[in-house]
Amino acid sequence: MKITRIETLRTEEFANVLWIRVHTDAGLIGLGETFYGAGAVQSHIHDTLSARLLGRDPLHIEALHREMLNLPMAQSSTGVEYRAASAIDIALWDLFGKVCGQPVHQMLGGLCRKRQRIYNTCAGYGYVRSHNIKPVGTWNFDESAGPYEDLHGFMTRADAVAESLLAAGITAMKIWPFDPAAIANDGQSITPAELKAAIQPFEKIRRAVGDKIEIMVEFHSLWNLPMAKKIARWLAPYNPTWYEDPIRMNSPQALAELARSTDVWICASETLGSRFPYKDMLDRDAMAVVMADLCWTGGLTEGRKIAAMADTYHRPFAPHDCVGPVGFIAGIHASFSQPNTLIQESVRAFYTGWYKELVTVMPVIEDGHVLPMEGPGLGTELLPAVFERSDLTVRRSEA
Repeated sequence: MKITRIETLRTEEFANVLWIRVHTDAGLIGLGETFYGAGAVQSHIHDTLSARLLGRDPLHIEALHREMLNLPMAQSSTGVEYRAASAIDIALWDLFGKVCGQPVHQMLGGLCRKRQRIYNTCAGYGYVRSHNIKPVGTWNFDESAGPYEDLHGFMTRADAVAESLLAAGITAMKIWPFDPAAIANDGQSITPAELKAAIQPFEKIRRAVGDKIEIMVEFHSLWNLPMAKKIARWLAPYNPTWYEDPIRMNSPQALAELARSTDVWICASETLGSRFPYKDMLDRDAMAVVMADLCWTGGLTEGRKIAAMADTYHRPFAPHDCVGPVGFIAGIHASFSQPNTLIQESVRAFYTGWYKELVTVMPVIEDGHVLPMEGPGLGTELLPAVFERSDLTVRRSEA
């Protein structure tokens, strides 16, 4: 079997999502996805990677993975090169499963559990749908879109959001109320009024539901180290589960200093590409929970190595998702196949909303858990309606 065509698809509405379809001479097609800077990723795929991949055996996944990243500029980042390789790698695993008639989680070693616990990232319907994503500035609240505008919800009525999640069996939520202050003050300081506003969601949640729900805190790498230490101390009485990306993820030493200053777990990081920066941070005891986004860090091939390395250091694995539906599903396959998966990220405004506009099958989520996908490969395809969209742009490279 050989790769005969590489196809990329973009839409104007979902401008940051890029889908990859890897065609073969056997008639099978693998589906992959990445997120953000879709135009640049698309160009790299067709201008650089297609010549390295066309005519090759798609089942030689490890070799092709090395080939895609054997470039001077593809060195342990989540830049264009890694996002492109991630999308294609996911598509190759989808193909592998289709060839064997098995789900990707089986190809990765099989199920480690019958169901996987999830947490809800409290984003809203319009979150990350902007062309140019910026913290705070592109939150795009839209409470008319459905019942789960959880971003505006956690900022204004976090108690009600927590109660709603518990009613659905979801016992963990992630929020980021310190972002507005970080943006306003360049991560250098916070005023008393800003601190009061940022603390308020935690107070409301604990007052309404006590410790029945876990709270993960996302910081989007916006704070300097001294401020991150202060915020960690201020939040400790509310018993958060983890602090995620509190500072820029480019200094294992600084992150380790923060980790030593708090009993709350440090979770890192969706921003890391390849397993190598994870090792640097694990060697310094800088992270307690290992998070990876498969659409950015090198796909399923690299993701499973990161999970295995985390297990070597006795750390739990927690796949990231706040991107597109194919990446979400790939993360779920990885979650089920790894023995040290702690929890899977999900966004109910996404999987009950715009994800369903794009793919044929979504995972079953019930009682705060996701169930395994059952079809061959990833178990989903792009909906026929996607190919008929007037805002669709398709680019192809052929052997």
